[in-house]
Amino acid sequence: MSDRRPYDDRPSWTRRATPWTLLALTLTACAPEPPPRRERPSLLLVTLDTTRADAVAPEAEGGRTPALARLAERAVRFTQAYATAPTTLPSHASMLTGLYPAGHGLHENGRRLSDSIPLVSERLRALGYATAAFVSGFPLERQFGLARGFDRYDDELGPDGVERSAAETTARALAHLAAAGPGPIFLWVHYYDPHDPYEPPPPFRDRYPHDPYLGEIAAMDDALGRLLEAFEAKAAGSARVLVAGDHGEGRGDHGEMLHGNLLYQGVMRVPLLLAGDGLAPAVRSDPVSVRQIAATLLDWAGEPSPESLTRPQSAPVLGEAMQPFLNYRWQPQVMAVEGRLKAISAGRLELFDVVADPAEENDLAGTVELPRALRRALADYPLPAAETPTAGDLDEEGHRRLASLGYLAGGSAPELRPDAPRPADQTGLFQDLDLGARWFGEGRYEHALLHFQRVLEADPGNPMVAVRVAVARSALGDDRAALEAFAQAQRADPRSLDVQHYLAMHHLTHGRFELAAPLFEEVLRGQPEKHAALRGLAEIREREGRLPEAALLYERAANSARDPGLDWAALGRLRMGAGETAAAIRAFEAARAAQGDGFRHDLELGVLYLAERKFDEAREALDRVPPDHPEAPLALFKRAQVSVLLGEPDAAERVRLAWTRADATTRPLLENERLFRGIAPQ
Repeated sequence: MSDRRPYDDRPSWTRRATPWTLLALTLTACAPEPPPRRERPSLLLVTLDTTRADAVAPEAEGGRTPALARLAERAVRFTQAYATAPTTLPSHASMLTGLYPAGHGLHENGRRLSDSIPLVSERLRALGYATAAFVSGFPLERQFGLARGFDRYDDELGPDGVERSAAETTARALAHLAAAGPGPIFLWVHYYDPHDPYEPPPPFRDRYPHDPYLGEIAAMDDALGRLLEAFEAKAAGSARVLVAGDHGEGRGDHGEMLHGNLLYQGVMRVPLLLAGDGLAPAVRSDPVSVRQIAATLLDWAGEPSPESLTRPQSAPVLGEAMQPFLNYRWQPQVMAVEGRLKAISAGRLELFDVVADPAEENDLAGTVELPRALRRALADYPLPAAETPTAGDLDEEGHRRLASLGYLAGGSAPELRPDAPRPADQTGLFQDLDLGARWFGEGRYEHALLHFQRVLEADPGNPMVAVRVAVARSALGDDRAALEAFAQAQRADPRSLDVQHYLAMHHLTHGRFELAAPLFEEVLRGQPEKHAALRGLAEIREREGRLPEAALLYERAANSARDPGLDWAALGRLRMGAGETAAAIRAFEAARAAQGDGFRHDLELGVLYLAERKFDEAREALDRVPPDHPEAPLALFKRAQVSVLLGEPDAAERVRLAWTRADATTRPLLENERLFRGIAPQ
């Protein structure tokens, strides 16, 4: 897998027709409109996260998932439908772009899709569809780039910011449907329930006390039934429905309990159903990919594509599992499926007849010649390049939320270790990796260390785990142990920007600014918009008195932050201290716009407005200062000044109140304030 030709994600027809990517002819919003045709059908895409094909009807007992059982009876069902990756974001990006991960560039969660890659939602909106999406898990939040083209993208996940139930998501989707106007609708609803940790709601918790994964599946199906009924009623006979899994769950197959590390059937084969107006029930056993969903939706909307699931395919179906390569520097993994044969390349070749041997227990490699098409497909599929999008723009809260779901996303360029093991040979480490990630995400660093240390004992060259051990030691306040762990992480990956960044944060915490600053600078050379590095270096420059440089860094941090309020507030405080009143006002106003009710700098803003003689704005700001503010006496003094300047009828009372609540700071100010002369202090 080392000598690879440049990757072309397109089938042969698009290579001849265009110089770009798979769906360029149909996804580009400026493409010409098709000839007039009958009214386009409304389209519903439902994606089932972490759902194995054999966990739902009709492969599983129908009573568990009655809604899917009823849908399957009238649907085109695919028995060999494959995810493009065993991870949420890459697989969904494939569904919405029509590209394999090597084409759209997202190989794991925590990355962002390039704005230059069109989404099927953009084209459908250009065709006149009212578009809406309701997603249920953090890996699909709008910050990762899939919201383009949707009139509404609902990713409000509640207080933990990680996930919401199918019932909650469905309630929002049904309310949206009820309010939708006439015309065709494209609705995407994503259910996250079967993802670990499995916590089904009642009554499903009680129905599956020994297998909560199946309880989550049943709860999801219950919500799906309500969604299907409401959508088809709204579409009034002109509806098409596509239900697909994004990937499965290992559940112990080949030593993998969860997903993301291997390419076997349990995590890669998914349910896929097409139903609706004009579609006759059928069962198809030819291999297909979830990346064909984009072309299928456009086909239904009146823009025929040979990539549609409604048309037979000739090229092998591909998939990848690059998370172990990107994070642990283990062997990269690629699969190709043609007919009943499935080949996996990961350090060595495996070959299975997945029809006769669905559990993939009998490796045929060496006894059966690999078909030419599979050999070429594996050879042509590239490794993630050095310019692969990293998690560098993901803030610390984002990393925490990813880790709480069992994902660890690094920020350094991918590189294969000389001793890179096969992921299939490392299954004994999977549980410690999963548990360590979860404890790490929850801030339980002492628990995370127990699991990560076991991984490092078996795999000392694992760069991701090495840096997480160092961060955990740092968070626990053990300076010496943390520095030793950072040294080990640097040996494991000398070029890692993650190591440099977290070591800089560690030095910053311990006041070693002269050591932290050059590390932050190095990180920012590689990741110019990394928020935590910008903020850390800004704090150092401010302490050093290099205020203009600090101000520029705070502004860059604000412009790169998901929640920029704290950065704008820091910039406002700095500008205010430098006497730059107008600039300070702009920064504090930006902070207030970002933070809303959480804004805590109304006193500063009121003082600044007063200095600029913006008395009405000063009054409003000072009136928002709470009575328990640490500097409430100063707020009362400034409010009294504003009251006198505005000629308010209660100005005298406000002056007396300022005297009553005066402290050592404000009493001399009151005594010397000319505006208050003639107003009794009591």
